[in-house]
Amino acid sequence: MNYDEFADLYDHQYDLYRDDLHFYAGIAQRAGGKVLEVGAGTGRVTTFLSRKGVDVIGLEPSARMIERARSRAARDGLQPQFVQGDVRTFRLDEQFSLLIAPFNALMHLYTPSEQLQALENLRTHAPKGTPFVFDLYVPRFGKMNTLRHEGETFHAPDGSRRDIFLVQRHNKARQHITTEYHVDTTQPDGRLTRQHYTLTQRYYTRYEVEWLLRFAGFESPKVTGSFQGGPLDSRSDVMVFQSRVI
Repeated sequence: MNYDEFADLYDHQYDLYRDDLHFYAGIAQRAGGKVLEVGAGTGRVTTFLSRKGVDVIGLEPSARMIERARSRAARDGLQPQFVQGDVRTFRLDEQFSLLIAPFNALMHLYTPSEQLQALENLRTHAPKGTPFVFDLYVPRFGKMNTLRHEGETFHAPDGSRRDIFLVQRHNKARQHITTEYHVDTTQPDGRLTRQHYTLTQRYYTRYEVEWLLRFAGFESPKVTGSFQGGPLDSRSDVMVFQSRVI
C-alpha cells in the first residue's frame, strides 16, 4: 500500500481522532525508555507522545506521510524522529523499551509470511520482556459494492468543500477489504472535481492474532475490546492486544 498520494486525505479524515492517544501515552510513560511506533502515518500518535515527553521514533514507509508528520510536530515546536522504512525489513542500531502499532498499522501485512517477517524483525529490536501493544478494528463492514457517503464533509477557508464517498469490496478468501474513495471537491463557483484513491487492508480475527504472536516469539496477549479495558465482545469496535517479547 503506497500512502504517498493518500496522505492529504488521510490527514483530513483522522486528524481529530483521539480515542487511542491517552492509552498509548500511558503505556509509553509506564514503560520508560525509547519507544518504536510502527506505521506512524502523519504523526498523530507520535506527536502526542513527544508532547508528553516520550522518546519516540516513528517508523513509516511513505515519504509523503513523514513530510506531513514533521509539519504537524513542527507546529507544536516538537522534533520527534521519523524513519522511512518497511516494518518487515527496517534495521535500526538500537533496542527499544516498547513497541507499538496503533490504528490498524498491521493491516498492511497482507499474507502470513509478511506478518511473520514483520513480527520477527520487531523482536530483533527489543530485549526479552519488552511490551508490544497494538490495536486492530473488529471486521464488520457496511454494504458491499455500493457507493455511500458516511458523513465526511470538509469545508476549507476558501469556501470550497470536499465530500468523501466510498465503495467497499470484500475478498473473503484472502481476508482483504478494499475501499475505493471518491473525493469530490466543490469550488465556490460550483466547479466540481473528483479524486480517486484505493486502500486495501488485511483484517484479522482475535484468535488468529493470538496464535500468530505466539508463533512469532511473543507471549499470549491480554486482549480487550476498548482502550479503556473491558472484554472483547459483540459490541466492540476495536481489539487491543498487549503482549511481550519472550
